[in-house]
Amino acid sequence: MYCGDYTQGTILPAPNFNPIMDAQLLGGALQGISCEKDVLIEILTQRCNSQRLMIAEAYRDMYSRDLITDIKENLSHHFKEVMVGLMYPPASYDAHELWHALKGIDTEEKCLIDILASRSNMEIFQMKEAYLMQYNTDLQQDIDSETSGHFRDTLMNLAQGTRMEGYADPSTAAQDAMILWEACQQKTGEHKNMLQMILCNRSHQQLWMVFQEFQNISGQDIVDAINECYDGYFQELLVAIVLCIRDKPSYFAYRLYNAIHDFGFHNKTVIRILIARSEIDLMNIRQRYKERYGKSLFHDIKHFASGHYESALLAICAGDTEDY
Repeated sequence: MYCGDYTQGTILPAPNFNPIMDAQLLGGALQGISCEKDVLIEILTQRCNSQRLMIAEAYRDMYSRDLITDIKENLSHHFKEVMVGLMYPPASYDAHELWHALKGIDTEEKCLIDILASRSNMEIFQMKEAYLMQYNTDLQQDIDSETSGHFRDTLMNLAQGTRMEGYADPSTAAQDAMILWEACQQKTGEHKNMLQMILCNRSHQQLWMVFQEFQNISGQDIVDAINECYDGYFQELLVAIVLCIRDKPSYFAYRLYNAIHDFGFHNKTVIRILIARSEIDLMNIRQRYKERYGKSLFHDIKHFASGHYESALLAICAGDTEDY
């Protein structure tokens, strides 16, 4: 059973960091006659998020201009999305993605699932604060008005960020597993409610035991049972919660593979996962991707993306020697 092995991002703080020098180089690259895109990639993908924020501050002091605005004005399309995305603090980036997913022309349910099923209580708390500050509206209210049914109830529950942490009680694991099993048989509104309450509120440690007990009682894996019993976004969300509890890097490897292969390179998903996980577990995601799909993530991005956009994604993904 996966129990949170050592996680590592692909982007680490740059040694000998000099924000003033970086700001000068970016100023030269952005304010020259033609934008030197390679310089932007070289600097912004090779600095960690807190360093990028210091560069933005130095840039403002030096030029009395906003770095994000200048990036937006000089770049376009997906390349712009990557470079702007790198400039947001993690909580603000999550808030930004959620807001667009909720308030865009169509609600992007998969984005809501990716973020809310995978973030810790602390990350959810910070994301809600950032959301309120950036958009002057409450995340839970927006989820409430833009989604519906048991999918909405489960998202609302996750957005509370009240999962138990570190607590496990073996004596109640079988009881919880029994409730989950009944919920997969009966499928009433009340059962769906109990199902999502357990998946959203029990600690990871508790749920590992519950899933094991579920297997013992039903002879079936919980994911297979959910897939058989439910459908639509409610089912996708429940499965995402289970997969994230079992092994988050595997979940994101699976989402990246789908985004690249099943949706003809779904740019938004690829960009969002690479940026959001770049300092957390992107190295682990790369390992899972290669183990599971035989090709490296680097190889697949190289195959489907092009130009400066490709260079920026590959710089964030980074690769093993044989990938280059």
